[in-house]
Amino acid sequence: MNKDFLDLAQWSRDELESLLTLATELKAAPEKFSQILAGKSLAMIFKKSSTRTRVSFEVGMFQLGGQAVFMSSAHTQVGRGEPLEDTARVLSRYVDGIMIRTFEHSEVVTLARHATVPVINGLTDFLHPCQVLTDIFTIKERLGLALSDLSGFKVAYIGDGNNMANSWINAALRFGLDLRIACPPGYEPDTTLLERVNQQADNGGQVAVVRDPLEAAKGAAVLNTDVWASMGQEDEAVERRRVFAGYQINEELLQIAGQKPLVLHCLPAHRGEEITASVFERYQDLIFTQAENRLHVQKALLVMLLKKEEKS
Repeated sequence: MNKDFLDLAQWSRDELESLLTLATELKAAPEKFSQILAGKSLAMIFKKSSTRTRVSFEVGMFQLGGQAVFMSSAHTQVGRGEPLEDTARVLSRYVDGIMIRTFEHSEVVTLARHATVPVINGLTDFLHPCQVLTDIFTIKERLGLALSDLSGFKVAYIGDGNNMANSWINAALRFGLDLRIACPPGYEPDTTLLERVNQQADNGGQVAVVRDPLEAAKGAAVLNTDVWASMGQEDEAVERRRVFAGYQINEELLQIAGQKPLVLHCLPAHRGEEITASVFERYQDLIFTQAENRLHVQKALLVMLLKKEEKS
């Protein structure tokens, strides 16, 4: 198993299956694990604001008997230009693991390269691996599936080819999904990931980028979306609302999807843009279960990485 969790592609399918099995156990009986990380500390570096990432990691460490240390770039030397190489070396002498949520993916890579403790990618503009792993967990949980059942499983992603779309490509390759991404021209997922599709697909994973949301949604078991303008793109919001008009999960897409489709959203949601208010409210229990599951999946990740570090 890799020392870090920066990218779903770093971990094998068997390792990810073990992680999700542990997440199920943690969710069902959290009290059994209440002291498993006693004495352990997690540094949490935030260059991007957060609700779910901060609370789920902080509460997760507390529930496992450890502690989390919040580090805002505005109030640490990171924000005053200290090299990440030095931050990695210093923190490795204080804490047992590091989680970072930032803009540039290269920063996460640099931090992991120079840290001697596990590094977790809490989000970058390129990937959001904790979220997509939680999404897979939520699908398995709601439908009662094994990971092997996901081979050929149809997932439609509607909207911007952003870090979530990129992460779903990695998930398709690892778990054998039939993934269709509907996005307007110029807003496609990362080209290097798309090139990887024909080279590294595991278990028959397929990825298609289409322009018509109806084409992507046809027969899909899961409809998934994200905001049209992500954090840091606020100045593009007006133009993006124009470009993405029509790339919305709505009643029309639900009608053409498979029987009883699931609707996922990583939140925050802009009702009336990427998803209609009526569809969001119909699926709000699933969407907020998805948000809750960040806690359980990340607790499993923390246990696997920090306990492994203890043994090594």
